[in-house]
Amino acid sequence: MQTSALKGGISAGARAPTRPARGKLVVAAAEPKLIVFDADSRRKLQRGINAVADAVAVTLGPRGRNVVLESPYGVPQVINDGVTIARAIELEDKFENAGAQLIKEVAGRTNDSAGDGTTTAAVLAREMIHFGLQALTAGANPASLKKGIDKTCAFLVAELKARATPVKGRQDIMNVATISAGNDEAIGAMIAMALDKVGSNGVLSIEGGNTSETVVEVQEGMEIDRGYCSPQFVTSQERLVCEFENCRVLVTDQKIESIRDIIPILEQVSKAGNPPLLIIAENVTGEALATLVVNKMRGVLNVCAIMAPGFGERRKALLQDIAIVTNAEFIAKDLGMKLENVEFDQLGSARKATVFQGTTTLIADQATREEIELRVQQLKKELSETDSLYDTEKLSERIAKLSGGVAVIKIGAATEAELEDKKLRVEDAKNATFAAVEEGIVPGGGSAMLHLSELVPKFKESLANEEERRGADIVMKALRAPCRIIANNAGVSDGDVIVQKLLGKGFNMGYNAMDNTIVDMMAAGVIDPAKVTKNGMLNACSITGIMLTTQAVMVDKPKKEAKKPAPQGMAMLVTLNDLAFHSSSSVSLHAPSGNRSVTLSHQGIHRHLSCTQL
Repeated sequence: MQTSALKGGISAGARAPTRPARGKLVVAAAEPKLIVFDADSRRKLQRGINAVADAVAVTLGPRGRNVVLESPYGVPQVINDGVTIARAIELEDKFENAGAQLIKEVAGRTNDSAGDGTTTAAVLAREMIHFGLQALTAGANPASLKKGIDKTCAFLVAELKARATPVKGRQDIMNVATISAGNDEAIGAMIAMALDKVGSNGVLSIEGGNTSETVVEVQEGMEIDRGYCSPQFVTSQERLVCEFENCRVLVTDQKIESIRDIIPILEQVSKAGNPPLLIIAENVTGEALATLVVNKMRGVLNVCAIMAPGFGERRKALLQDIAIVTNAEFIAKDLGMKLENVEFDQLGSARKATVFQGTTTLIADQATREEIELRVQQLKKELSETDSLYDTEKLSERIAKLSGGVAVIKIGAATEAELEDKKLRVEDAKNATFAAVEEGIVPGGGSAMLHLSELVPKFKESLANEEERRGADIVMKALRAPCRIIANNAGVSDGDVIVQKLLGKGFNMGYNAMDNTIVDMMAAGVIDPAKVTKNGMLNACSITGIMLTTQAVMVDKPKKEAKKPAPQGMAMLVTLNDLAFHSSSSVSLHAPSGNRSVTLSHQGIHRHLSCTQL
């Protein structure tokens, strides 16, 4: 008997799908590539590098211009920030775009490490690559050139560190921020004021404001992103806030569910004069929460409970931070400590505690300042050893919270385009300020690099290899480019004239583009963070070495777009050939469905015409 269907729903006689034999290697075909070699590859990369460097170079210096970026929605961005401009550039030619990506990497790395100086780094890299390719054309060995560049860079970085001056006060901070913000003195004064309030360990947060004025708001104390467990704990019904002064603080990572766990410590608090008590625990629920709320409402206890911030191991670390700030003993579960055994002396204290629905702010007593400083130093060491961006952000946040310094700068502007530009300027100024505090300051306006280039001829004498000395010459010539471009952007017809005037002068002498004068840059307040200058040189030298040793460039071959098939069932186009009718004539048209021809009748004349379906 013939079966109509087989088990599994496959029709009889149908071939079952075949599977590759087990253990057989399946190789997927790679996408086709385009490859260029030797000088041609480097030329194409250089064109892409020049496109990016030219676009960002116009923003360099106090008289630099803006660049307009098209936005996929809303108004275009009008900005003066080098790294933002570089990241927006995508070139049509794939080989040139590969070069553009290299220079974007320089700007991005400099921004990540120093937060400013991205335009200078891009310009430096372009100049080094330009002179390096000239040397290669003349027959130099790329590996030897790279060695010479790396050795010269290491020497100059050491010299820069030796000549850097520590930040001495508010005026230096204001000068650094002003120069980094495009010579905007208002932004410089604002950054200096914010840093005065939060200290060098504090955090400056930048937000868009709702008005046309820019304001600075400082959050005093340690802020926790957790609020009260029950709204019944509030002390002000109008503001829905619980405020305590000179309160005691219990810090634990345990859940509090039974009232028996905390009755002993509540009795001790009551005997000690019933001071306000703030409980910070993993959670407070059930019978324990209900009992605390009832006693709070009856006036027996002045208490408030909040959940511990964070999750997992980070929660434990944050609780330890809170314990240090409040000088409390951390009642840890993994140490076998029990809540019923807690003594009054193990509680911490806070001068003021403000608990909202979602946040809590603790202002510590000054007596715990030494312990806090030790904790901050420990976290800074962890910060210097981590490579994770997430860990870096969280550790910086903890340092700021421990230091009790978080300032929020709310940017005000008349238009959206102005707001975006000001936010980027303030961000640069903030980053430059922290970089200056960290590693000191040097003369600005490109003069530090210019004078460092004067040290290269003497250093060259220590290099035995002739081609390594040519690598040192490449660095020397490139370091003079930022000063030249700043002068060109300021309206000087030939920036090289300014460079020649500065050569041979003292390390602090430079060109002040705002006044078109040659002055002592440190005295005039035209200064740059040493860290920004250092990272710009390091990243530019790194990408130059990679570029000079490149022998081939490989990119994906562009795919040809397949022609879409004509959709069916639409109207038919009639080809009239040699038959013409007046536009006012009436024409009867008949086309049976499915036919590819049509009979057209006009005043008794019949023609059988071909049709083309669209």
